[in-house]
Amino acid sequence: MNRISVSMLAACGALASFPAMAADTDLQALREEIAQMKKSYERRIDALEKRLASAESTAGATAPPAASATAGARGAANSFNPEISLVLQGAMTKTQREPSSWTLRGFVPAGEPDEVGPSRRKGLSLGESELALAANVDPNFRAAVNLSLSATNTMAVEEAFFQTLGLGNGLTLKGGRFLSGIGYQNEQHPHTWDFADAPLAYAAFFGNRLTAEGLQMKWLAPTDTWLELGLEAGRDNAFPGSDRNKNGSALGAIFAHTGGDVGISSSWRAGLSAVGTRPTNRGFAQTDTTGNANTVAFSGNSRTVGADFVWKWAPNGNPSERNFKLQAEAFRRVEKGELSCVDAAAAGAGNCGVRLAGNYDATQNGLYVQGVYQFMPHWRAGYRYDRLDSGNAAIGMVNSGALAAANLPQFAAWKPRRDTVMIDYASSEFARLRFQYARDVSRGPGLVDNQFWLQYVMSIGAHGAHQF
Repeated sequence: MNRISVSMLAACGALASFPAMAADTDLQALREEIAQMKKSYERRIDALEKRLASAESTAGATAPPAASATAGARGAANSFNPEISLVLQGAMTKTQREPSSWTLRGFVPAGEPDEVGPSRRKGLSLGESELALAANVDPNFRAAVNLSLSATNTMAVEEAFFQTLGLGNGLTLKGGRFLSGIGYQNEQHPHTWDFADAPLAYAAFFGNRLTAEGLQMKWLAPTDTWLELGLEAGRDNAFPGSDRNKNGSALGAIFAHTGGDVGISSSWRAGLSAVGTRPTNRGFAQTDTTGNANTVAFSGNSRTVGADFVWKWAPNGNPSERNFKLQAEAFRRVEKGELSCVDAAAAGAGNCGVRLAGNYDATQNGLYVQGVYQFMPHWRAGYRYDRLDSGNAAIGMVNSGALAAANLPQFAAWKPRRDTVMIDYASSEFARLRFQYARDVSRGPGLVDNQFWLQYVMSIGAHGAHQF
């Protein structure tokens, strides 16, 4: 009733401010009518306020002490009300080639296959599901944990961090394990992605996503244009780093994001980022030309810089009917250090012997561009283009003649690429079904892999709003 009264009084004030173009008699009549309406609504407001005060006092006086105590106990019990959500993901996949042998030729493997990487499993299987718990600890801190549930019946801590709420001056501090703020897609969980798998650039440079374990500081500038700066420092036990079994920080990242609106229908975001790590014996297993297994490992400095851009469009700013999203990121990585090769069997059984080592210097690039269009309510279609360039790495063991290049097949120069199309249906913000097809040429010359996905994403419970 108060809202109606305020609106009516505002309208009346607007009428009273009409310029003196009308006849004096008309103006006088309007003024009298407005005065009467004001008096009438003021009396009604006073009457309602008195009734409300009387009802509140009566309820307080007649409430039994036991009932009051019970109500207080219930309030205390419900004072901790965390956000709890469970996101289920799974897919039916069919690939032309054996999914478990998928690799990016020319790029060092990220380690064990990631459930959200390119299609690594056959048939119907669970993807990476997520159990999340988040809540404000007190007026100063917020805490969150995200547990990753894999198809192999294992559980891992994807994120577990605290975050400040009241530092002021646009500053926010986060500590623990969290998805790094570099790039655009890295901070997003897989169930929010527009495609079923990560872009090839993320697979090659970050093992599908970069996880930091340390501290992150963000600063939101007090400017008309949105501007965010961030710093991160911590352990580099995740790819492209390695578990060095040492104290101190070996991962550092810096990023800057800016964005704004263009009219009422479009908005954009752009960013720059850089991340550096110092892996020690970051290795992977392979087979040399003699058929013997050996381990190849890199130790040195790894530096990656990136740029990202996102453009969103929706008619009159309302995305419920139609909307379009353009997303692109590019990365460049430089690694310098030592590359070693050690036979897994007895010394001399393979070409690497007890240990071969030499310098390693590689500069590699990658990018992806994707567009997703919601052409009608609930239905979207999208296309993504992936391209990488491994460059020509300088490998000391090969240049010196100690080891033939054929014994390091993973380092053969190649430009992996992939074309992906998808169409999905969301019955609500909690349920999505997606069909996806990709023509993947990542394994090497002539090794085309046609990949088909039928994916589901189902969310249960409270979940925080997604980022831009």
